[in-house]
Amino acid sequence: MAKAATLGFKFDLLKKDTASKARLGRVTTPHGEIDTPSFMPVGTQGTVKSVFPRDLKEVGAQIILGNTYHLYIRPGLDIIGQAQGLHRFMGWDGPILTDSGGFQVFSLAKLREVTEEGVTFQSHFDGRKIFLSPEEAIRAQEVIGSDIAMIFDECPKYGLSEAQISKSLDLTIHWARRCKQAQQRQEQALFGIVQGGIFPKLRQKSIEAMLEIGFDGYAIGGLAVGEPRDEMYAMADYTASRLPEDQPRYLMGVGTPLDFFQAVSCGVDMFDCVNPTRYGRNGTAFTRKGMVVVRNAKYATSGEPLDQTCRCYTCQNFSQSYLRHLVNVEEMLGAQLLSLHNIAFFLQLMKEIREAIQTGQFSQLKQEFEKEYSEELR
Repeated sequence: MAKAATLGFKFDLLKKDTASKARLGRVTTPHGEIDTPSFMPVGTQGTVKSVFPRDLKEVGAQIILGNTYHLYIRPGLDIIGQAQGLHRFMGWDGPILTDSGGFQVFSLAKLREVTEEGVTFQSHFDGRKIFLSPEEAIRAQEVIGSDIAMIFDECPKYGLSEAQISKSLDLTIHWARRCKQAQQRQEQALFGIVQGGIFPKLRQKSIEAMLEIGFDGYAIGGLAVGEPRDEMYAMADYTASRLPEDQPRYLMGVGTPLDFFQAVSCGVDMFDCVNPTRYGRNGTAFTRKGMVVVRNAKYATSGEPLDQTCRCYTCQNFSQSYLRHLVNVEEMLGAQLLSLHNIAFFLQLMKEIREAIQTGQFSQLKQEFEKEYSEELR
């Protein structure tokens, strides 16, 4: 089914790498453009934790995420609606993508009940019952006013049988059709989500169903949920290579610098993950050589920055010794500075990937980075 044009939204494929499936592109939304491959910082509750919106802009963030489930609970749709949407409410004038709440079907498995009609959650905050149907998930995202909304899906956990994943997939396809029918805002893009676990046959079935329904872009869901890394890469490659070339491809919930290079080489355009701020709040920084645990004693007297090559505010002004001090005395500034650096590092890495695709040097950059980078904590 042909997808009717969404007002103010388009994807331009600018260049394809000759040595891999990597792509250079640009997503246009009502609130601005996004250069791809792109990393999207996660702002689950209307804020990217520990980081000012102005600092996100300064380090090159072009789009951030919000989460429908969490915003639905607090502050609630009435308050966001009174503010005329999440952009004004949180003081962010760039593009926003909202997850539908489908991931919470996975992550809050002990607090929810799934039926064909939708999902009843027991609020993690106050215990009250919350019902999200595909229609309500779309209505909520339209009140929130994100530039890109996601369908409501069921994200199954890793380790289920093919029969169990197949049953879950049938539900996601049913919900996807209902999401499409419920959509009202012509200026809000809607992405379909491909599920199917680690089973190629089910991934193919999901792809065919999502394309038949017709969406503005397509996400690869149900990965980074506990499966071995090689299986994640295999399914990302299988799925991305079968999605339309003229629409954006989004790998949900991934991940790490090594994941980015591998997935970009499979043809993925967009990524999100809580890692930069989660690790930052826990005293860990991403660097060219790997992850640095700044609370470790060996950094007690180090006058060096986190990363010699980084131009962010943190690295240009503060030593490892000072950052270790902040973390160890639990000053909130430590979490802020480390989170800011981690986001800047991820965004700078994406910029280098885009430049390498443009100049035909992506494979060389990938090889050099993988040789230098270690995931062992230092």
